[in-house]
Amino acid sequence: MGAKYEQLAVDYLIREGYQIVDRNRYTPYGEIDIIAKKDNYIVFCEVKYRSSDRYGDPLQAVDWGKQQRISRAAMYIFSHNAIIRKLNCRFDVIAVYKDESIRHVENAFEFQG
Repeated sequence: MGAKYEQLAVDYLIREGYQIVDRNRYTPYGEIDIIAKKDNYIVFCEVKYRSSDRYGDPLQAVDWGKQQRISRAAMYIFSHNAIIRKLNCRFDVIAVYKDESIRHVENAFEFQG
């Protein structure tokens, strides 16, 4: 089921002019849902879906611990890819709601080392 919502996020990013670099990139520190490029930025995107608001907005699920895991995974990717190291880095969160609407928060958080 999660793949469906990640695909909605990918489709959205492509419509917005992003180039998809990688999806579901696993590292020893965790997974990055989507890695995209736009302008001079490499964008690490976390996709969150909620079928109801019982547990809050999907954006709230990207707490400090999740931000730290994403940051560490991104650092691992940076350290192993010379091309990506030449770009600016940004962390975005894409929330997908029950009605399949999307909210994209650019630069949702800073690196959490």
